[in-house]
Amino acid sequence: MAHLLSLHVFLSSHAQETSPKPLKLPKRINKFNTSISTAKKALVSPSHKTHKLNLEVSPHRAVSAVRLMRIQFGGAFADLLNEKGKGSGDNEMGYVERTLGFRPRDLDDRDLRLVTDIVGGTIRWRRYLDHLIGSLCHDESMFRSMEPLLLQILRIGFYEIVKLNMPPYAVVDENVKLAKVALRPGAGNMVNGILRKLVLVKENNTLPLPKLEGDDRSQARALATLYSHPVWMVRRWTKYLGQEEAVKLMMWNNSDPSYSLRANSAKGITREDLVMQLNSLKVPHEVSLHLDDFVRVKIGLQNVIRAGLLKEGLCSVQDESAGLVVSVVDPQPGEDIIDCCAAPGGKTLYMASRLRGKVWSAFKWRRASLSMFGSVISFGRVHAIDINKGRLRILGETAKMQKVDDVVVTIHADLRNFADNNVMKSDKVLLDAPCSGLGVLSKRADLRWNRRLEDLEQLKNLQDELLDAASTLVNPGGVLIYSTCSIDPEENEGRVEAFLVRHPEFRIDPVDRYAPSDFVTKQGFYFSDPVKHSLDGAFAARLVRTS
Repeated sequence: MAHLLSLHVFLSSHAQETSPKPLKLPKRINKFNTSISTAKKALVSPSHKTHKLNLEVSPHRAVSAVRLMRIQFGGAFADLLNEKGKGSGDNEMGYVERTLGFRPRDLDDRDLRLVTDIVGGTIRWRRYLDHLIGSLCHDESMFRSMEPLLLQILRIGFYEIVKLNMPPYAVVDENVKLAKVALRPGAGNMVNGILRKLVLVKENNTLPLPKLEGDDRSQARALATLYSHPVWMVRRWTKYLGQEEAVKLMMWNNSDPSYSLRANSAKGITREDLVMQLNSLKVPHEVSLHLDDFVRVKIGLQNVIRAGLLKEGLCSVQDESAGLVVSVVDPQPGEDIIDCCAAPGGKTLYMASRLRGKVWSAFKWRRASLSMFGSVISFGRVHAIDINKGRLRILGETAKMQKVDDVVVTIHADLRNFADNNVMKSDKVLLDAPCSGLGVLSKRADLRWNRRLEDLEQLKNLQDELLDAASTLVNPGGVLIYSTCSIDPEENEGRVEAFLVRHPEFRIDPVDRYAPSDFVTKQGFYFSDPVKHSLDGAFAARLVRTS
């Protein structure tokens, strides 16, 4: 399962809404006494309906509050914004205007960075922040009944004071102002009282935090609050890794993520070309130690977006851990590869780029084979299968932009039905399976709150079904590559072991010929450990069909 592999795909996949829409809260949050809409009704007047420009309200806080609402209740992602607050294909300021009833001034570069920091950090530290907010309220019922927008404003204020160490009284003043204008004067008074309590306890070094004591369950609950993760994840990681390593993993998940850029060799772009572009944009970077086409950036990705490097297809955002999965596939020019769950397409596009090769990118011909010196040399094909028609369409559009559309063939189908009714077979089949995404929690800050323990059981059943289906597409002597972006052994080694019991015609092909030795497990699998390798977590196994 691929996350954030190509930021163009990621942003475009959310660009289907053609105009900003007011936030609609789901029925499941009716437990709150007042929703945004009902709270706003008390304030609506002709002046509010005109959506006037409000220059007094902090723009990055207004945008952050609405984005946090959209992420928690509207299914949006914590992706990046570009100039003037345009993110996910929509003008973010439009969402603010529709939701709050006014428009703050446009975001400058500093505001954009703050929105990214505050939204990502507030989501990561949500459990921790909610514990502090609840502890400083008059009683638990006040916290439990707090309306959603008011809670988001408090979370922002607590995060700015506790984690960003911003000047506390400036934070209090600005968030009080936002609550008064966006909600009502009484809400501002509540924000003022609670944030001032926080300032006092922080200055006295008496933050009301749980102690790590008691039995395993009590310690897991305390760790879940201190490091802001669901309790079930803490207990699972403690079981498999031990408490010390589980804490290291949670600290990694809470750190600011770094991103990797892949130079698009299919367009003739080398890593050296990409480095020159980054130097001209003054974006700090490091070259990958593991892959020739990759460069890692910690800050400045918005500069890359604004410069159009992604839009022009010169590079893609793709983690090195995902790139190494493609190395395990080892695509060679002339091969036909089936990519079973292809969308959003990061691995598909990288495989296609590898097939097309740097040599062929210098030519202007746009067909799947070239005649040279009397012989026919085929680039090969990647047959990209996915059940999601919309994301598959975006994959096709991105393939065209990256000049690999002559190598990529998209197929809209459920793999399980496709395998039952199709005679297509290949020597290489990649199943990048839907998974929990527990290896990408540093980048996908919202994902930890959207996963339940029950989801793992459903995912394991789905992974088994998809593995069985994918195996029927492999020629004798061919290889099936199973990969995930999870670090959970039951989704990784556990699924391979169960598959081999059901399919004795397959055997493990060790990946040591395809991946750096530091990433090869004792069983011969590829595994990227977030803490050890400072990359997203990922897993891949090569399984050869012997008969």
